[in-house]
Amino acid sequence: MPIYEYRCRACGRIFECLVTVSSGSQQQTCRYCGSQETDKTFSAFSCRSGSAASLTSSGGGGCSPRGGFK
Repeated sequence: MPIYEYRCRACGRIFECLVTVSSGSQQQTCRYCGSQETDKTFSAFSCRSGSAASLTSSGGGGCSPRGGFK
């Protein structure tokens, strides 16, 4: 299920919702003030390509126990 970001027109806060694809176009309720005056916003996303083996065997960065910042 995709995560969408919404901005509440009533309180101005931005929040995320885990939404099924079939209900992605439905109005979401603000979790902060309860308003249904919300707009879906554009947001950045991240993705990773490659096989799991190539990502973990390199030892450079990410969650690898040998990688990380120096």
